[in-house]
Amino acid sequence: MPDGMRMRGQGQGSTRWAAETGVFVAVAFVGAGIWGAVQPETGIPPEVVQLTQFGPAVAVAAVTLLWPGRIRDRLRGALPVRGGGPAARAERIPAGRRTALLLTPVLITAMYAGGCALASPGSLPLTGPWALENPFALVVAAQLVGACGEEIGWRCYLQPLLRTRFGPLAASALVGVVWGLWHVPVLAQAPAYAAGFLLGAVALSVVLGLALEQVRRNRLLLAGTFHASVNLGMLLVADEESGAVLPMVLFGAACLTAALPWLAMAARRAPAHPDMITEAAHGAR
Repeated sequence: MPDGMRMRGQGQGSTRWAAETGVFVAVAFVGAGIWGAVQPETGIPPEVVQLTQFGPAVAVAAVTLLWPGRIRDRLRGALPVRGGGPAARAERIPAGRRTALLLTPVLITAMYAGGCALASPGSLPLTGPWALENPFALVVAAQLVGACGEEIGWRCYLQPLLRTRFGPLAASALVGVVWGLWHVPVLAQAPAYAAGFLLGAVALSVVLGLALEQVRRNRLLLAGTFHASVNLGMLLVADEESGAVLPMVLFGAACLTAALPWLAMAARRAPAHPDMITEAAHGAR
């Protein structure tokens, strides 16, 4: 291919990648705002599910309408796939990594509770499942649906899109920054509160991004279960949404600590390259 044509093709690919990212992020923010404005009219308690969580799903729908030819590759691996054999097994998350991923929210909750107990003994605001205003089974199911409404965008669309341009750690951190800033009301709190939240969002995104690296099956349910588990843990033991600075800082510190083993494991792996989820998407620019 002549150099001029190659450079022109690369430039168009870069523009398309930036356009997809920009449209997705813009619609995710606007969509969350619209859902948040509508929620009081629906009568759905925020304890059950916050409709803002479906902003990223709306953003995925928007980019699907604009670039229908690419969405299949972008979302490749989000859902379970039938079939067996060595190739199919290689697409799944290894059992040990899956167990570690699903236990990480338990670790975060435990570290948060321990930090609160040490910092202010007797002040941990424990809430039993029976003490919630709505049936706990309903809350769990709705939290999972809401978490999947986010994760179809963050970890199933934006993460693979950014992986066409960045390594796994950088892509995961960038998704975490956008994810954290997407929680706009948090930014109106005290600077230390906002910093603790953003630290937690980036750390959680790094855990998910590294855990799901090169996994091409069932990413949505895995990410949604992780996300919902963190939310449920905080619902039952935390007071981080009250605006108090210390609980949110402790939450961010717990998330960062939980991310450190994942960073250590990633450092021992082979040098980063675009994973197989994004190779086809990269070629479809």
